[in-house]
Amino acid sequence: MSAAGFADAPGGADNPLLEYLGIVLVEVSAGHATFQIEVDARHLNRQGSLQGGVAATLLDAACGYAGLAAREGEAMGQAVTVSLAINYLRRAGPGRLRATGKVTKTGRSLYFSSGELLSESGELVATAQGAFKRSPAPSSPGA
Repeated sequence: MSAAGFADAPGGADNPLLEYLGIVLVEVSAGHATFQIEVDARHLNRQGSLQGGVAATLLDAACGYAGLAAREGEAMGQAVTVSLAINYLRRAGPGRLRATGKVTKTGRSLYFSSGELLSESGELVATAQGAFKRSPAPSSPGA
C-alpha cells in the first residue's frame, strides 16, 4: 500500500512527533515500511551531525510500522515498542536520510523487525533491531 493510503500520509498524520520532526512516511506494506527526512539544523547536535535520537526515532518508526499490517491488504493496526537496539555506524549531516524497516519474525502478538538508515548517497548510517507488541486500535470517543 502506498503511503497515501495510510493515516500518516501528508495531510493526515496520526503521529505528531514524526510530523514535528519532518519525518515522512514514504511506503508501507505488510512486513515493510520506509520513512525519510530532510536533515537540517534542528536535527543536528553540537558537533554538527545528526542527533542520535532523531536516527533512533526514524528507525523505530520504520521497524514498528513494518509490522502494522500482518498480511497484504489488511488494515493497519497499532503497536508499541518493546525493545529497540541501535548501532550507529557513521556520522550524518544535512541532507536526505531514508530508514527502511522489515519484519523478520512474527507471532500472535509480537513481531521482530530490523532496520537500516541510509544517507542520500547510499551509505549505511545506522542499523536497528527491535521487538514490537501489537495492540488493539483505540476506540473512538463516544463509540
